[in-house]
Amino acid sequence: MRVLLVEDSVHLRESLCTAMRRTGYAVDATGEGDEGLWLAGSHPYDVVVLDIMLPKLDGLTLLKRMRQAGRSAPVMFLTAKDTVADRVHGLQTGADDYLVKPFALEEFLARLQALCRRGYQQVDPCLVVGDLEIDTTARRVKRAGVPVDLTPREHRLLEYLARRTGKVVSRSEIWEHVYDDQTEPMSNAVDSAVCCLRKKIDPPGLPVLLHTRRGLGYVLEAPAT
Repeated sequence: MRVLLVEDSVHLRESLCTAMRRTGYAVDATGEGDEGLWLAGSHPYDVVVLDIMLPKLDGLTLLKRMRQAGRSAPVMFLTAKDTVADRVHGLQTGADDYLVKPFALEEFLARLQALCRRGYQQVDPCLVVGDLEIDTTARRVKRAGVPVDLTPREHRLLEYLARRTGKVVSRSEIWEHVYDDQTEPMSNAVDSAVCCLRKKIDPPGLPVLLHTRRGLGYVLEAPAT
């Protein structure tokens, strides 16, 4: 899942980026509202995290312009503005969640995961495709009851494909949702990542779940019964 973080505190921004990437998110980050607005219009983010008090363009105005431009990604405000009126105003502006500083990192990550599920109209944190089980909260994967060890990026890729079960996902869609601007673009990066993932979740002797649709992309689906 790909996240946009717009937060002007360098320390907090770097801390959150580190925590999110360790958890498996692709993250683009900036400390300025105008750059945040440009980024929000340039990529199909799964979640956007905004501070309210930002230089050049405040978070409330940024969110209004996002919604006016048709960007529907779930938005979480992170802010020190903690009155009831502030929270109500933030939610009425179009935010999906509102977290007051200071906050526990565990709560932030839990809320972030919940917003990712909401963006895909999924309530259950566990995704199931055939005999493949993906616990998106604990970051655990099992195939036919056997644990599968994945890297953070492989887990990110698998989760994205699982949220689109049965649908062909193009290479460009995978790139937009699984990688961030820190990743050097490589012509075969997506194909290589899918190949590594397939070796782990489709071991010999089990039905194939991850399929290639030549010229179109990839699809994760259970075999027809």
